[in-house]
Amino acid sequence: MSTPVVLVAGLHSPARTATVDRLLNEHPASLAVHHDLRAITTDRVERVVRNAAGVLEVTDVRLAHGCVTCTVREDLLPLLARLAPTASLLVVDLWDSVEPRPVAEAIDRDEARDVLRLTSVLTALHTEWTPVDITRGDRLTEVGRPAAKGDQRYLAEVLARQLEYATGLVLYGGGEEDDELSRAVLAHLAPVTPVHQLTGLPEVTGGALCATELAERVDPATARLPCDARNEEITTVVWRRTRPLHSGRLFEAVDELVTTTVRSRGRFWLAGRNKRMLAWDAVAGVISVEDAGPWLAALPDSAWDTASPARRAAAALDWHPVHGDRVQHLVFTGPDLDRRHLHGLLDSCLLTHEEETAGPLAWAAYDDPFAHLLDARETA
Repeated sequence: MSTPVVLVAGLHSPARTATVDRLLNEHPASLAVHHDLRAITTDRVERVVRNAAGVLEVTDVRLAHGCVTCTVREDLLPLLARLAPTASLLVVDLWDSVEPRPVAEAIDRDEARDVLRLTSVLTALHTEWTPVDITRGDRLTEVGRPAAKGDQRYLAEVLARQLEYATGLVLYGGGEEDDELSRAVLAHLAPVTPVHQLTGLPEVTGGALCATELAERVDPATARLPCDARNEEITTVVWRRTRPLHSGRLFEAVDELVTTTVRSRGRFWLAGRNKRMLAWDAVAGVISVEDAGPWLAALPDSAWDTASPARRAAAALDWHPVHGDRVQHLVFTGPDLDRRHLHGLLDSCLLTHEEETAGPLAWAAYDDPFAHLLDARETA
């Protein structure tokens, strides 16, 4: 019988520690594993194993490949396998800046499934800090968060990935107003993810999660993106179109799009790049544009047989008789957004009727200011 494993992620260590403590107290014979990265700049990681009564063992771990995630992942699996026979539940207490996805994917492997089963991914959030941190365009190193050499991630970027990947969100700390604002923020950023109080944690000893399906919830081609929504503090605006975007006009609009919104993401289609889906990911004024693989319409019909059910469903929903699954699907969240203005700005970046009629050969001749980002990554 495999032992259940729950991941607890979160930038806010008091919230995360309180969540782990609650799990240990609710589940007799459970164990928690934590990798302390405070000394990461000296290539040293401290691993702590504890139960509800206190610390059981402390071990120094050498940093592998200069990569924090690799170190945690490569040290974690053998340790969990060793602890599994005597534990009713294994709780992986991830360090502040560690994102849960690579750890979840490491645990959900064929060779580990007889011993371990990933049952839940929780992200613990401090209600006083979450609404502020999701707007902060500071790098981890700029705000004193321990990070490995060369780690250039942003605080808000890490927080967004932690809360959007999770199967459950746990709120901690703050007052009533903080709780209300955090719930309002989460209702826009992760509208289908259950939100729990510390006193009402979800069941974490049930059936196994599939890491592939977890990834499909956030990957650009299949992501469960938020819908249009508005409350007193926040607005989410969805923009969907089937005409291609002019790369030059979109590039000129990027600054306004990312600085007037807190979070935006989705998939889009640039004229001149007909075969490739592009991923838009922006938070706190920082944007990433990446190649997300081919559109299904650009592949042979046989590709549908090898695509996942989620990918086929997403493509079918977007399907256009001429363009196939090529689509503009971007979602923007921020305080009091002007939906009409955002739509007008983005619509102005689409090809005109005359430009669209000119066809792909004409589009290929357009200057592409995104090329230095996209082509560099393709050849790296």
